[in-house]
Amino acid sequence: MQYRLLGTTGERVSMLGVGGFHLSKPDDPRLAVRIVRTALESGVNFLDNSWDYAEGESERRMGLALRDGYRDRAFLMTKIDGRTASSATQQLEQSLQRLQTDRVDLLQFHEVIRMSDCDRIFAAGGALEAVVSARQQGKLRYIGFTGHKSPQIHKHMLDLADQNDFRFDTVQMPLNVMDAHYHSFERIVLPIAGQKQMGVIGMKPMGDPFILDSHTLTAPECLRYAMSLPVSVTITGIDSMPILTQALAVAENFKPLTTQERDALLARTATGAKDGKFERYKVSEHFDSTSEHPEWLG
Repeated sequence: MQYRLLGTTGERVSMLGVGGFHLSKPDDPRLAVRIVRTALESGVNFLDNSWDYAEGESERRMGLALRDGYRDRAFLMTKIDGRTASSATQQLEQSLQRLQTDRVDLLQFHEVIRMSDCDRIFAAGGALEAVVSARQQGKLRYIGFTGHKSPQIHKHMLDLADQNDFRFDTVQMPLNVMDAHYHSFERIVLPIAGQKQMGVIGMKPMGDPFILDSHTLTAPECLRYAMSLPVSVTITGIDSMPILTQALAVAENFKPLTTQERDALLARTATGAKDGKFERYKVSEHFDSTSEHPEWLG
């Protein structure tokens, strides 16, 4: 397994991360536990999750997997939807209970998909106040944010951080071969994150998984493209042992794309990517859980 620095935190994280959402998919929770533990035993240390995944089931399953000493092997990240201090505090406490731990290594504001999300987080009495307080109490170590809708919303969040003299440790965004063609996080946000020396967490390397429906490239090609970007870790959803084996093989044998290989993949996907139809998180509400549940925002 190869490891990369997570921005300026000094943490070394595996270039492959296990996505939390897909852990809720197997009918048998024991399979989710096996996936997480096998990944950790294979050198993966970055674990992703969120307070809202499958009504908390993903965190509960990960909590089971982290028993018996496995917690010490993991760099554990989860996310919250709350935009007010009270809702953020409540969700963090629930996450810690489900994950069976007294702290997470990284807490991120989830689904920053509206300009108003940014404004509410930074407002007086907003979620940032609670999260900074929780960091002071030792319940988390680092703070970041995620979103999948628009690179301009990410840029607004970073601008607000600058205006409020706050530094995010990490930023998470969709980074894949089709993103490069349409409303691109790679082209707009990634350079800013690089300038700020932030830890960059790539997600949706296969469009979760709609890019594969284009039949223009394979899952290993998707992973290799995403991992060749200047990111700390690429998170991918894993709901079976064969999918885990495939992801581990890409990471363990990883070689960055050459310029010629990158250009070939971009050319192959240019037509299919032009209107975002394989990046549904950008062009629809398919992934917008807080639109369906606005009460989660607080």
